Amino acid sequence: MHPEILRQIAAQHDRDLQEQAYRAVTARAANRAVRALRRGARLAAAVEFAAPAIPDYVDGSFRAAGDEAASGVPAGRHAA
Repeated sequence: MHPEILRQIAAQHDRDLQEQAYRAVTARAANRAVRALRRGARLAAAVEFAAPAIPDYVDGSFRAAGDEAASGVPAGRHAA
C-alpha cells in the first residue's frame, strides 16, 4: 500500500481513538454528576476549589495597601 495512504489511515485511527476517549471521559463525568445529585450532594460543593494565595513578589511577600505609589506604576493605571 502507498505510504501516504497508510499515514492517512493511521491518522484517522488516531482521531477515532481520541474521540472515543473523549466520549468515555464525558460519559464518566456525567455519571458522577448524576450519582452526586442522587445522593443529595450539591454539585457546586463537590466541584469547589480553593486556590492558594499567590505572593506578589519573588521573596514571597504580599503587597500592602500603600504600596501602589512605590510600585513604579503611574497613578490611574494598574500593573499587568
